[in-house]
Amino acid sequence: QHPDIAITDNVLHFKAQGHGAKGDNIYEFQIEFLEPVEPKPVCRVTQRQLNITVQKKESNWWERLTKQEKRPLFLAPDFDRWLDESDAEMELKEKEEEKINKMKIESRVPKDPFKHLKKGYLVMYNLVQFLGFSWIFVNMTVRLFILGKGNFLCLTDSFYDTFHTIADMMYFCQTLALMEIMNSLIGLVRSPLIPAVVQVFGRNFILFVVLGSLEEMQSKPVVFFIFYFWSIIELFRYPYYMLSCIGIEWKPLTWLRYTTWIPLYPLGGLAEAVCIIQSIPIFSETGKYSLGLPNPLNVTIQFSFLLQIYLIALFLGVFVNFRHLYKQRKQHLGPKKRKMK
Repeated sequence: QHPDIAITDNVLHFKAQGHGAKGDNIYEFQIEFLEPVEPKPVCRVTQRQLNITVQKKESNWWERLTKQEKRPLFLAPDFDRWLDESDAEMELKEKEEEKINKMKIESRVPKDPFKHLKKGYLVMYNLVQFLGFSWIFVNMTVRLFILGKGNFLCLTDSFYDTFHTIADMMYFCQTLALMEIMNSLIGLVRSPLIPAVVQVFGRNFILFVVLGSLEEMQSKPVVFFIFYFWSIIELFRYPYYMLSCIGIEWKPLTWLRYTTWIPLYPLGGLAEAVCIIQSIPIFSETGKYSLGLPNPLNVTIQFSFLLQIYLIALFLGVFVNFRHLYKQRKQHLGPKKRKMK
């Protein structure tokens, strides 16, 4: 108990209280080492013993431990950790061989001359997307909480005017998102291809085909919720990927990236489904994008019918991406598996 351990002038000073055969006593000793050692020993106390580790200043072989030739009576070697000079040379040789083999393996792996260029491109891509969706989120939030504050008419106007205010930036961000499919296709990122295709083409179908081509849909309040849910999700996804490109992990951001999608992704899918349902009567009435087959079939395939099929595919796509994101969350936030020795 209460060990007092110090090294001064290459001498280890030890003093502690202990309980032995003659009761409580003060135990102390001094050891002067053969050659210089580091002045800060490492001490670890257990229930059975006290371990002191002393580091040599120079890594060389000592003829003995102490400066005095005759070993002190209280000092005995621990043969479980004893190392002969021949054993030490063999251990050092094994380490050198292991180091050489590792260098040989690394030299066989071809170095990518475009590594830094690819990393720079991915950082810039994620940064631009983050700034774009940040602009969308801030703009919509300002319009919602400031323009509509205390005035229900202004609040509803902020819903109805969402598309005309935000569409240009959303067009830019979602068109640029096509690069995510290309990045996965050429192996620039390790993300699976199918979830990227499902998300990018699903969003672009809603944005360009359903909302972009129907003026009647552009003033619907559901547009606000679609854009808002999309932007919140990307506020955490793109900065996470940007920092990952340069080897930085910020745990709060990691948690947000793999947690916020749990409520937002189903809500976004629901908003997209409402948008499809509201657009079906308009497409049926206008006949837009309907396909008329020539004689002898003389059949017209209504685009509204294709939208009903797409509605089923939408929920299947939500399930596919939800399953993929859940696996990612389990991988990044789940309990770490301990390596077996």
